[in-house]
Amino acid sequence: MRIVVVTESFLPTLNGVTTSVCRAVECLSASGHEVSVLCPGPAPVTHRGVPVHQVPSVAVRAFPMGVPTRAVRALLRATSPDVVHVASPFVLGARALSVARQLDIPSVAVYQTDMPSYLAQHGPGVVGVQAAGAAWRWIRRVHELADLTLAPSTPTLAELASHGIGRTARWGRGVDTALFDPSRRERAAGARAELAPDGEVLVGYVGRIAPEKELGRLAAVAGVPGTRLVITGDGPSRSRVATRLAEAVAGMPGRPNRPPVFLGQRSGEALADAYGLLDVFVHPGTRETFGQTLQEAAASGLPVVAPARGGPVDLVAHGVTGWLFDPDDPADLARHVTRLVADAPTRERMGRAGRLAVEGRTWAAVVGELVGHYEHVVAAHRIAVERAA
Repeated sequence: MRIVVVTESFLPTLNGVTTSVCRAVECLSASGHEVSVLCPGPAPVTHRGVPVHQVPSVAVRAFPMGVPTRAVRALLRATSPDVVHVASPFVLGARALSVARQLDIPSVAVYQTDMPSYLAQHGPGVVGVQAAGAAWRWIRRVHELADLTLAPSTPTLAELASHGIGRTARWGRGVDTALFDPSRRERAAGARAELAPDGEVLVGYVGRIAPEKELGRLAAVAGVPGTRLVITGDGPSRSRVATRLAEAVAGMPGRPNRPPVFLGQRSGEALADAYGLLDVFVHPGTRETFGQTLQEAAASGLPVVAPARGGPVDLVAHGVTGWLFDPDDPADLARHVTRLVADAPTRERMGRAGRLAVEGRTWAAVVGELVGHYEHVVAAHRIAVERAA
């Protein structure tokens, strides 16, 4: 198939959208499909042999937002794709879906970023609520242009339905089980000993350090005796989060834990090594449509503690691969972490179960499902054309 992937985010910007687009493009190309990418610049001119086309961008909170120029129509006309795949459409993606509709090209939109919740959180009071409402109206308008909208989790599908967005299906994400592997914990024994010289249980978070990740919840975790927090990632809230977590440790009764460690942003082998340092993985945010880091942690053989809300509901088997905490109970996250800290056999059992649960979720398998969705919309489009003739 000829496929044009239009994405709101691409390299060198690192986030969940970029990661899923890169893996999908790589697997599609490796399977013999003819793939092109359209994204905000600056970006590489190719990715693993796949041509990358750019549109100008403007910075919005340090994020490059693509400007929907005539390049969108020009690329779709020049390539005449069988299907247009639009990742996390908002501005550039909205234009691509509109042009695809005008040119009578089947399209698939991937809903991945919970922009309404982000706007509600960052806007003061009523302003945030109104901004979220406006965002949902725009999202509904955009996704009505797509032949099919793919969402990564069952809670997200339900949320889309509650806002009047139809023609949906679930499409999850893959995980590199060769890169993220439990053996890294054994190879990291020396580094683990340096971080936990008194045998502390290393509790970690991986991801963006920003308000929407709700890292303030980790203050309670920082005070669990016999632990040390290890944070991998970067973002606009790093300084504030570091201060708050350090204060939480310093304010502990009795002998305080060692101060939290911030490893900075990592990718590839260095990221996989960061998981290898941990004993327990914690994700505090309630606004995830999926939760890729939870899969990476499970593949690394770690028990996962995450909120019983959003994408984690599909990824964590409560009591089997980890715990789902009640985000409305301020003490519940620390309560579950405390249970794992005190019970090494349970940590090991959950880690093994988590690894087993993700072993079949390779990117090749997941992209195979994606191609099935492509084929569905292309066939439906062909039937519609034949009936109209």
